[in-house]
Amino acid sequence: MILSHPRGWRLDASALGLDARVDALDWPAVFAAMEELEGGAVANADEQRQVGHYWLRAPELAPTMGQARGVGEAVEAVEEFADRIRSGSIVALDGLPFTDVLHIGIGGSALAPQLLTHALGDAHLGVHFVDNVDPEGVVRALLDIGPRLRHTLVIVASKSGNTVEPMASLKAFEEALAADGLDLPSRAVALTSPGSRLDKRARKEGWCAVFPVWEWVGGRFGATSVVGLLPAALTGVAPRAFLQGAREMDAWTRAADWRTNPAAVLAAAWFVLGDGEGRRDLCVLPYRDRLSMLSRFLQQLVMESVGKAKDRAGERVEHGLTVYGYKGSTDQHAYVQQLRDGRNDAITHFIQVLGEPRGSMAMGDLLQDFMIGTRRALLENGRPALTITLETLDGPSLAGLVALFERAVGLYAELVNLNAYHQPGVEAGKKAALGASALRERLVAALVDRERRLEDLAEVCGAEVSDARDLLDRLVATRRAVKTAKGYRSHRPLDG
Repeated sequence: MILSHPRGWRLDASALGLDARVDALDWPAVFAAMEELEGGAVANADEQRQVGHYWLRAPELAPTMGQARGVGEAVEAVEEFADRIRSGSIVALDGLPFTDVLHIGIGGSALAPQLLTHALGDAHLGVHFVDNVDPEGVVRALLDIGPRLRHTLVIVASKSGNTVEPMASLKAFEEALAADGLDLPSRAVALTSPGSRLDKRARKEGWCAVFPVWEWVGGRFGATSVVGLLPAALTGVAPRAFLQGAREMDAWTRAADWRTNPAAVLAAAWFVLGDGEGRRDLCVLPYRDRLSMLSRFLQQLVMESVGKAKDRAGERVEHGLTVYGYKGSTDQHAYVQQLRDGRNDAITHFIQVLGEPRGSMAMGDLLQDFMIGTRRALLENGRPALTITLETLDGPSLAGLVALFERAVGLYAELVNLNAYHQPGVEAGKKAALGASALRERLVAALVDRERRLEDLAEVCGAEVSDARDLLDRLVATRRAVKTAKGYRSHRPLDG
């Protein structure tokens, strides 16, 4: 089964032998559910939210005129702001152009712009990402930027406006700016929901710009929102061309016959080959360095969407699809050995780009030779593989690739009766992190002027011993507590 599109996309699943098993699936119900989603149904029941990432590239599909108008205005604002930064009509306080962009975000607020800028961006502006709360990441970004800090534009992406990790990173960079006698507002941009804490702060302080992140766009589906579009546009990507690619893929993947719908073919492969229980991993193997971020992006898109404890009927299923990969031919010298000769528990997704080689044509040919050879080696050993082809790697083609997987995830979730649009496990982790912060404070208070055994501290503070040990040992490592033969005590500087 080979499906092709005039844009140059091609999906070759001919080696999977899907036909008979896939015909029996309830496709009318699956496609009807997707139509309801695009029509504005509340799909994220946990937060009573619509799921409208498809409207970002087709505003006319949005349920209200206000939503449609807001999408159009946001795209226009992104284009104008990026053009003014790149042309030098918006400059730093000293009148010189911005040289760098620092993007602060986490999860989809970092992965989408990382994918787009790495795959498509030019060298006009240096782009740096802080996508974790690790203080060493902040230090490294500051070292990479160096004296160009005064000419660095800072983007802060947080839909809620109070996500702990980016807010902590923002505070660290604000302190670094202040140490150099620089202010934040003159160089800061907020990507956040209208009315959020970050939105209010940015407007009050007079930041350079504020762009809306709609509540009905989940983080992992935000590549075509301002979260993906603004950093990409700052690095030379044309937002409207990118959106047009996603729009064309959306149209192709609305086909009501699974045999002509590439997203349905993908979803069917995952379902049938995994026995409807997620028994196969998804190996994503792009043969182009500029796509090396793709598997990380797809890890969140797929695993956060279908990694669920319960289905929509409340039955415990503990479902999931594991996504991994980096790039070919590097991975041929790593885990492909297991893919071919080890456990037969994966579906390999080869991704090739036919044109636009940068550099040696002969090396590009050799790269394709390795892809074809590796694919043949897997298929000859009975290992399932499919191939997605892009004619060229540009904004529209990459957007289409993202949109293909977005739709496949939605269709697959319908096949296995999961809600693809909430993330209770992520929310549970956030709540647990807040609990750990509170526990650290209780431990510090319990150590004031007293020495105590680990077990006693855990009991007094209402904690698991393992959690208390980890927190206390970090307090010791950072000289806020002392570990003794009997337990722990608060840190006391030596006399003299």
